[in-house]
Amino acid sequence: MLTKDFYFDLPEELIAFHPSKVRGEDKLMVLNKTDGRISHYMINDLPDLIEKGSLMVFNNSKVRPSRCYAEKIGSTLSKPVTSSKPVEFLLIEPVGSSAEQSAGQSDKMPASHCGIADTSGLWRAMVKNAKKHKPGNRYRFADGTLAEIVERAEDEGTEFRTLSFERAEPCDTKRRFCLDEAWFEKNGHMPLPPYIKRSDTEEDALRYQTVYAEIPGSIACPTAGLHFTEALLERLANKGIEKVSVTLHVGLGTFLPVRSEKIEDHIMHREVYTVSPETAEAVNRAKKEGRPVIAVGTTAVRTLESAWENGALQSGSSSTNIFLYPGCTFNTVDKLITNFHTPESTLLMLVSAFAGKEHIFNAYKKAVENRYRFFSYGDAMFIR
Repeated sequence: MLTKDFYFDLPEELIAFHPSKVRGEDKLMVLNKTDGRISHYMINDLPDLIEKGSLMVFNNSKVRPSRCYAEKIGSTLSKPVTSSKPVEFLLIEPVGSSAEQSAGQSDKMPASHCGIADTSGLWRAMVKNAKKHKPGNRYRFADGTLAEIVERAEDEGTEFRTLSFERAEPCDTKRRFCLDEAWFEKNGHMPLPPYIKRSDTEEDALRYQTVYAEIPGSIACPTAGLHFTEALLERLANKGIEKVSVTLHVGLGTFLPVRSEKIEDHIMHREVYTVSPETAEAVNRAKKEGRPVIAVGTTAVRTLESAWENGALQSGSSSTNIFLYPGCTFNTVDKLITNFHTPESTLLMLVSAFAGKEHIFNAYKKAVENRYRFFSYGDAMFIR
């Protein structure tokens, strides 16, 4: 199957570069995955569209303000120099984190290896104009923290670099400084999607985050959840709709483009996830009782399908590079709430696998005709 088969034309004015004026005031398209029938609602109508006893699964990962700016202050190989233009880094994950360690592996790892806390002072980062940023280059961040690019073979010829952080109060004998969430709050900016070519604002700090986000670690928002308000969650609960959470820290696997000609040749980057015993029990009970399992977002889908083994959802922590595209089967998820995705993306391929490519592309055509807003800050789709 070719990547270009998942391309569609989209008028630029339908791209949501800003959130809606009020959270939860978004359109909702309902797509019947069996026959392709389409209906139009608002997101506040959702409790009336979900049957009592359904189980909704949310991704409670919290977006980390991981887009950070620094000034170049020289190199270990040259005289000190201060750059006039800030250098933008997207700090992805600590070197030695479970996703970073397990690249190319498929085996599950024990939960003790699945954290994303920094214990090394080394971070994998994406940097613009990467060719200009070489091992030995040194940088100063907003609070005075220093970092140096260190050489790693896997970074060569890519947009990735590895930064070694240091400060006056080192956390180990190598005098490296371990970044914590307080550091990101002080130095970081919200990592808005690259098609949003503007600076982040105080509004983004609130709106590019779900109301139920708990555990920091994502470098992009699980955006299907952006439509939910506390009031909407309360209405769903009052109807007898059960809610549980998984955690998948959104990383490169979710948003990097497919660069291969054939989609089967695309390799996903690994992302860390956790399924609690309570969530596994709730999902397994719902499946046994024949009650629908509704995933809120593609990251919840990928977590649930990754953790399904031996006819049941398994609890624990691991990492996944699961790639769901047409022809794949779904063992856990019965229904899906999602956004309208970018052309040729793995997310579009996932929903095409779930509902059928023909149904999805017809729905997207109808979405354009009805002026739905697309992408992260856009409107919602309920596939059932």
